[in-house]
Amino acid sequence: MSLAVTLSRAQQGVSAPQVVVEVHLSGGLPSTSIVGLPDSAVREARDRVRVAIQNTAFEYPNRRVTVNLAPAELPKDGGRFDLAIALGILAAGSQVPRERLDDCEFLGELALSGALRPVPGILPALLRARARGRRVVVPRANAAEAALVGPADILLADSLAEVCAWLRGVGELASPEACDLDHPPFAGPDMRDVRGQWQARRALEIAAAGGHHLLLMGPPGTGKTMLAERLPGILPPMTETEALESCALRSLSGEVIDPSRWRHRPFRAPHHTASGAALVGGGSSPRPGEISLAHNGVLFLDELPEFSRHVLEVLREPLESGEIVISRAARQCTFPAEFQLVAAMNPCPCGYTDDSRQSCRCTPDQVQRYRSRISGPLMDRIDMCVDVPRVPLSALSAPPGPGDDDTATVRARVIRAREKALLRAGQPNANLSVVNLERDCALPPTERRWFEQSLEKLGCSARAYHRVLRVARTIADIEGGTGCVEKNHLAEALMYRRG
Repeated sequence: MSLAVTLSRAQQGVSAPQVVVEVHLSGGLPSTSIVGLPDSAVREARDRVRVAIQNTAFEYPNRRVTVNLAPAELPKDGGRFDLAIALGILAAGSQVPRERLDDCEFLGELALSGALRPVPGILPALLRARARGRRVVVPRANAAEAALVGPADILLADSLAEVCAWLRGVGELASPEACDLDHPPFAGPDMRDVRGQWQARRALEIAAAGGHHLLLMGPPGTGKTMLAERLPGILPPMTETEALESCALRSLSGEVIDPSRWRHRPFRAPHHTASGAALVGGGSSPRPGEISLAHNGVLFLDELPEFSRHVLEVLREPLESGEIVISRAARQCTFPAEFQLVAAMNPCPCGYTDDSRQSCRCTPDQVQRYRSRISGPLMDRIDMCVDVPRVPLSALSAPPGPGDDDTATVRARVIRAREKALLRAGQPNANLSVVNLERDCALPPTERRWFEQSLEKLGCSARAYHRVLRVARTIADIEGGTGCVEKNHLAEALMYRRG
């Protein structure tokens, strides 16, 4: 029987669907055809595979070779199918045993010499193969990503010859070294570097504990960027599942993953000239954008009004749904986007409105046009807004005071507050459903009336009503006490909303 079947995986978002590679040898003039919606890179595999097989001292069949990549309606791209196609051809010609191919998947691009080259976006494929209980053979150059999944079901190879020797039982393939699964210490900037700004530090701690979106507003040079850069250090550590999700998205984008930092929360800070596609993802073959690369981490937008209004508007749906769906004529991809938005802006074009040292040169109309670059619906989705005023120069050279806690101290408080939320509802407070919110933020009649009247005076929407309650729930978790949401917690949450 001149038919052999091998298994591989395509690259389609984070799903990595399975591809069955069927190879058939038949009579007729020698030729090789690849069917199953391949792109140019996959069609060119027939030449790479033929030369690689010949240079590995195997015989390329002098027959008609038909390679089918199923399912036929799934677009296939890249060189990741080279190894599976080559092994299918050799198995169809009885040069390697077919039975060894049944419980294994193969990923790798072939060089003309038969060496294996790395392929991008391999981590989602490894996670799906592990879920199916199959072993995967990958190039040794992908060992760093493979180690994150676990060494049990991953095999590394340098060349086609090594894989064939293993299939014939005359050689062994190595497994990647086990990756350190412990939580690494955070080596980023320290919160103690920020002097003064007690209110901003407090808001940053609340945002970290509850996963709330935050806007920092103040004159130039007051520490807005410093505060935002220190947010990842005080966030709770990622679980293994969260870390693998984030690394899988980075793998799809072609980024190099540092095994020593793979459990650090991502921090993305795109420039204000970034396009909408760069922010949410896109392309003819969809790739994740900045909001997906910030999944389970922080997306920092500095100089928020300088972004194009169209670019900012594309954030509205992902901020609510936690995912982004990219549709193209040939395919549709869904990327996760559970990020925490932190934005910074000046109060006016010159930046010195209400500044104690420099006078503002902007007219009221200029200030209004500047702030109106951020739409009301987007601002309504930001949970907290805090002023970051100028700090006296004497405070910069003073030693740290009682309120200037370092990152480790603040992080410990954040972890305790986050654990309370997880034990109570199984998710951070920012993601509480309306049902859980009413249960966990039950207010006495007098406090509820006061709260509703305050929201009416501020002109808040129904979305703002729920977001203020979520922030108040987080403040109550940080403060401890009775564990109930009290009037002082609501007042502080309303103060951040009023900004």
